[in-house]
Amino acid sequence: MGTRMSASQDTLNKLLTLMEGSARFARDSVKRAAAEFGPAWEDDFAAMLQRFYGSDVALLDAVKGYGSFVMDSMRRQKRFEQDLSYPAKTYAEAAAEVYYNDDYMRRQYLPGLLLSHYLWTHHYQQIEYFKGFFLPWLQRQQVSEFAEVGVGTGIYSRLALQHLPELRGVGFDISPLSLEFTAAHVASFGFAGRYQARKQNVIDEPSAQRFRAVVCVEVLEHLEDPVALLKGLKGLCAPDGKLFVTAALNAAHADHIYLYSHPQQVLDQVETAGLHLEHCFFANAYAPAKPGLPVPSALAMVLTPKA
Repeated sequence: MGTRMSASQDTLNKLLTLMEGSARFARDSVKRAAAEFGPAWEDDFAAMLQRFYGSDVALLDAVKGYGSFVMDSMRRQKRFEQDLSYPAKTYAEAAAEVYYNDDYMRRQYLPGLLLSHYLWTHHYQQIEYFKGFFLPWLQRQQVSEFAEVGVGTGIYSRLALQHLPELRGVGFDISPLSLEFTAAHVASFGFAGRYQARKQNVIDEPSAQRFRAVVCVEVLEHLEDPVALLKGLKGLCAPDGKLFVTAALNAAHADHIYLYSHPQQVLDQVETAGLHLEHCFFANAYAPAKPGLPVPSALAMVLTPKA
C-alpha cells in the first residue's frame, strides 16, 4: 500500500493482521483496492474503521462477520451460476430470515455489507459515482435535507452528511437493527444531531414530507414489486428534486428475491414508475470465469421525477 507510513496504513495493517487468522482470503481484497484506488481510499476506509470499530475486539468481530458474509455470498453465487435463478422466496420470508434475525444481522450481514462497500471494487466505484455525480448537485443547489430509503449500514447517509456540513438527513427502514446500526455509524462520525432514523415502510406508509434529494441503494432486488418502491421514491421526492437509486444484478444473497439479469430491466421499471434517467453507472464485480457466465454487477442511476 505504498512506501509512505501513515495512521491510515497502520489501521489497515492491523486489519490485515486480524484477517490472517479469521479471513485470510480477504487480505487480497484489501491490497487490490489499495492498489486500484490509492491513498484516498486508504484514508476513507481507515477513518471508518477507526471511528466505528475503534477497539481491536470490535474490529476482529467485523472481520469475522465479513468473512462469513463473503463465504455465504460465494456459496449462493455458485448455486446461482448453475440454476440462473434465485431460490423462490417471498419478501416476508426474506425479511424474517435476514432483517428480523438479530444474530445474523449483527454478526454477519451488517458488518459484512459495510466492509464490502470498501473491499468489493464495484461497490467502491459506486460510492465514487455517488460522490462525483450526486453530492455535488446537492452542494450547488444548497439542498438542506435528504432522505435515504433502506439505510442498510448507513454508509451513504454518512457520506452525504460528511460531504455537506449543513446537510440534514432522514433514514427510513423496516429493520430496527439496520436503523440502530446506521444511527451508531452516523454518530461515530459526530453527525447524530443532523440525522433521524425512522422505522417506516414508505410504500405502505407514504411520508407527507418531500425531499429534494432521495437516496435508495440496493433495495429494489429485495422486493417482489420493485416498481411499487420506485413509485414510492418518486412520491417522496420534490418535483424539482433528484434521486440516487441503485440495483444489484445477478447477485445471489440471502435477501435478494427479484432477479435483474440486464440493466435494461431496471431502466424499464424506472420508466414505468414515472422517473427520468439523467445518467447512470454500471460495473461488474469481476470478469466472468468463462464467456456467458453471469457475474454480480451494480447499476447506479441519477433520476428525476417526471411531471
